[in-house]
Amino acid sequence: MLKVFNTMTRQKETFEPITPRVVNMYVCGPTVYNYIHIGNARSAIAFDTIRRYFEYRGYQVKYVSNFTDVDDKMIKQAKKLGITVPELGDRFIQAFKEDTAQLNIEPATVNPRATDHIPEIIEFVETLIDKGYAYPVDGDVYYRAHKFAHYGELSHQNLDELEEGASQHTNDEETARKEDPVDFALWKGAKPGEISWPSPWGAGRPGWHIECSVMSTHFLGDTFDIHGGGEDLTFPHHENEIAQSEAKTGKTFVHYWLHNGFVTVGDENEKMSKSLGNFVTVHDLLKTVDAQTLRFFMATTQYRRPIQYSQRNLDTAARNLERLQTAYNNMGYRLKDADAGNDPKVEQEIRQITADYIDAMDDDFNVQNGIAEVHDLARLGNVYAERPVVFAGTLEFIRKTLSDLLAVFGVTFAEATELDDDHIQALIDERIAARNDRNFERSDEIREQLKSQGIILEDTPQGTRWRKGN
Repeated sequence: MLKVFNTMTRQKETFEPITPRVVNMYVCGPTVYNYIHIGNARSAIAFDTIRRYFEYRGYQVKYVSNFTDVDDKMIKQAKKLGITVPELGDRFIQAFKEDTAQLNIEPATVNPRATDHIPEIIEFVETLIDKGYAYPVDGDVYYRAHKFAHYGELSHQNLDELEEGASQHTNDEETARKEDPVDFALWKGAKPGEISWPSPWGAGRPGWHIECSVMSTHFLGDTFDIHGGGEDLTFPHHENEIAQSEAKTGKTFVHYWLHNGFVTVGDENEKMSKSLGNFVTVHDLLKTVDAQTLRFFMATTQYRRPIQYSQRNLDTAARNLERLQTAYNNMGYRLKDADAGNDPKVEQEIRQITADYIDAMDDDFNVQNGIAEVHDLARLGNVYAERPVVFAGTLEFIRKTLSDLLAVFGVTFAEATELDDDHIQALIDERIAARNDRNFERSDEIREQLKSQGIILEDTPQGTRWRKGN
């Protein structure tokens, strides 16, 4: 029975979709004014892993993730670069797609852009005004937070405290226009030279929160299963989405709210973000870091937990991934001399590991326990491949199961290719150097890597020799 942690109730709940075996989910995407940093990538990877697990369990997933392609940051960056806001959006939407493709993140079912939904946004705001939840002031339109009885429930905050905090974070000019400091913008009047669209309140553009209410309900209906995003979006963004959407429709907006943890850096575990200037873009990182390693590193931490980004943790992920690849290759090599048939006892062990994997992942996508089962499967495969007699059907069953479970984490193994003699000797030389440095872990990794290619090493008093196995 699959359970998810619902931010709204702060407890795990049995997942019951509105339509049986169908999951409708919306995940907040990036503001496309720059390359994404690995904090953005963490959210994309976390929810792609969740999506993949739903699909592994037989659900049909409609996955909607937006692009915010107009806001203050975009206007400022476009002006700096001497291009239009739409040109800036096009540039970094393309960059996002290229970077996420390298990380093996499945394309969303729909990637709506805010600027493609301006008429719907205006209509949505008009409805809120008509219902008394919003009011226009000098070209702007604000939402009356106090009028929505459930405001603050998602972030578990008191409205009076929010009001006090809001008064400290808004400028005097904006505060003077609002009825209440906690009210938030639905529509912003345009300043001279800014990108804008005509509206009943004058030329302007959408506020940040309204776009997600409009696009999510447009593609998924007034009520849908899952809304996801980084935990920093809980307030104010998701809180405001609820207020807007439920005020308009009179219906529950979302059944399950899921939020991923931050990526932290340094000894102080400081949150990574563009505003703090401590971020690393995926675009730059992939020039030096293997994309599958980065994906594996992030996908194997449970989505609600923070991830500490460090070279040491990346190296650990790389070693774990290499061990899994080696196990897969070892079994592939043994297929060359395997007997026809199957081993029922071993295949029952495989089915038990798969069941344990499902139990782990059904518990709010507990990937740490899930990947532990994957490693158990790889060890089983290694031990089986060492037997004098192996069966092709069982080897294929282990390999396919390993591939299927790892696909949930976005990992895909290529079949091993033959090594030439120079490459083999280079690896042997590296192994000798590692042994001399007493780096026995790396030495063993190289032995296993060569073994997975059918290369047998023999350490003799005269040096290391190698031969191709039978």
